[in-house]
Amino acid sequence: MPVSAATATANGAFVMDVNSNITGFYAEPGFHHEARYEIKVHFDGTDQETLTYRFSFGEPDANGQQPLRLHTLTGSDAREDSAEGVLVLEDRTGRTAAADGVRAWAGRVQEAFCVDLSLLAIVNGAVGKGTAVDLASWNPRGAQNTFAGTTVEAIVLEIPHGRDELRPGARTGVWCATKLATDAGGWRQINRGGNPMMWPIFWPNDTDFSDPANTRHPSENVAAFGRTIADQVAKVVAATGTSADPAGDGRTVAGQLLPDVLPYVVGTPASFGFATRNGRTRADNAPEAVMSLVTNMAVPSGLTPATTKAQQTDQFPYVVPE
Repeated sequence: MPVSAATATANGAFVMDVNSNITGFYAEPGFHHEARYEIKVHFDGTDQETLTYRFSFGEPDANGQQPLRLHTLTGSDAREDSAEGVLVLEDRTGRTAAADGVRAWAGRVQEAFCVDLSLLAIVNGAVGKGTAVDLASWNPRGAQNTFAGTTVEAIVLEIPHGRDELRPGARTGVWCATKLATDAGGWRQINRGGNPMMWPIFWPNDTDFSDPANTRHPSENVAAFGRTIADQVAKVVAATGTSADPAGDGRTVAGQLLPDVLPYVVGTPASFGFATRNGRTRADNAPEAVMSLVTNMAVPSGLTPATTKAQQTDQFPYVVPE
């Protein structure tokens, strides 16, 4: 079950998306009853998380609703699979669960992510081969949202400012992980996500989630593939001619994207774009921002927040159920 988004917004909300039906594979509705879905928070640039929100689900009933439980783990327990944590709330999918100011919702929703995959193919093809980005055939005015009409499972969590260390001004790094129970009684991380667009650009062929990047902790990112990402960026910008110092540009981009956690300062306006990467709102055009960053050139997607306006709402849970 892939993690497709990890979002921290100015109102203290996290959104974790899994199990998109965009490809037609792995899209059976619902959450795996033998899985854990974890939202992990690092503070002040530390290598290890000290806050984890762990969601687990039971088997669906006749109406497709599943029991939902949320546990909080803090300190060293936040990174221990064997730690039980504190039960915060429990309810069922498709309903708002609330306790002590915390609100949670989980269920199948209309996909708010948007990109034209024909544009993405141009960019990730160039990145993968180290060739020039050729946008001659790309017309932004004719852009189509490939994700239109698709759905995804969403977990939405809202935490009051001041709870669980999430005080205004706190510098955080957020990522998500999906873990499956093993036959030996432990847990195996099968997928993870932090910054948007990492997989589509750098691991586009990982359709069976077999790449080691899925199982790694952010603290391993720089050593594991920092040089590879820097080299890939350097080659594509050199071929495209968008930098006088391709190697330096590659190192800069890798340094901004790794470790792969989404940065956010609690209580500030969230935005993932050209000017800043500070959390992410549902309306942000993350594909355009990351494709432009990686290629060191403007890559107009042709899509705007209006493209998925019907899939966004300002009211909790901020998603539109299927």
